[in-house]
Amino acid sequence: MKTKFLFFLLTCVSLNTFAQEEIPVQKYAAHNKGKFFVMWGGNRESYSKSDVNFRGKDYNFTVDNMAAHDKPKGWHVDYINPANMTIPQTNLRLGYFFSDHYSVTIGVDHMKYVMTQNQTANVTGNINLPADQPGSIYNGEYNNRPVDMSIGGAQEGGGSSTGGTPFLIYEHTDGLNYINTEVSRFDDVSKWFGLPNIDKVQINLTEGLGAGVLYPKTNTTLLGKERHDDFHVSGFGVSAKAGLNITFFKHFYLQGELKGGYIDMKDIRTTVSSEDKASQHFYFFQRIIAVGGIFRI
Repeated sequence: MKTKFLFFLLTCVSLNTFAQEEIPVQKYAAHNKGKFFVMWGGNRESYSKSDVNFRGKDYNFTVDNMAAHDKPKGWHVDYINPANMTIPQTNLRLGYFFSDHYSVTIGVDHMKYVMTQNQTANVTGNINLPADQPGSIYNGEYNNRPVDMSIGGAQEGGGSSTGGTPFLIYEHTDGLNYINTEVSRFDDVSKWFGLPNIDKVQINLTEGLGAGVLYPKTNTTLLGKERHDDFHVSGFGVSAKAGLNITFFKHFYLQGELKGGYIDMKDIRTTVSSEDKASQHFYFFQRIIAVGGIFRI
């Protein structure tokens, strides 16, 4: 009887040892399904030139090949100051892994778009404002006519204005808000770098596609008219990205992304009059650096 019991005990110990050898403990970072994550960071942008159409009751003209740039804040405490977080160019994203490799997110790319003021652009169309309005100095027919966009620039007949009413100041600086959803893929490439413990440091490649709406607060001084100063849904955008994610101690990460896309805004508010609109479409390219956290609830 004792021999049979001893044999049974040795068998159980052997099976348990074998099971432990065959089924190693899984790393937390080995599987993503069911995890949530949040990301916050900053960006720089570049924009293609754009034909921008401005239209209203007494005017309809297009500025050809308008050049524009972003408005960087640089390394600044405002990125982490809750009272001033919307002043810099920022990215906020919330996401969920519905499989080990794929996530769905919703986020806001808070970009800033500023027409380059020191430029001369060709203008085509007509302006016929009432004579008592400051912008009437620009009345006339424009047939691909060069216009100086700088403050105190050209006026009717090509002359130079001595201060007074600028032809156009145009920017989405509160900002060019791209509210979008993305589907992204993540692949752990830690083994490429010989990292044995992915729960301490894990390196991932990520790629994704996104789409959303543009919700800018456009600051425009157009022919001396009072500007519209509220947020307004103005169009849509699509985008694609690729990036590198480095996760530390399972829950914290640093992520760099390159992101490009197309924006089409057909309904931009420019002045207090609802009759005054602008439209444009252009390509953008973002460089993003962000920090984040990933966790399972």
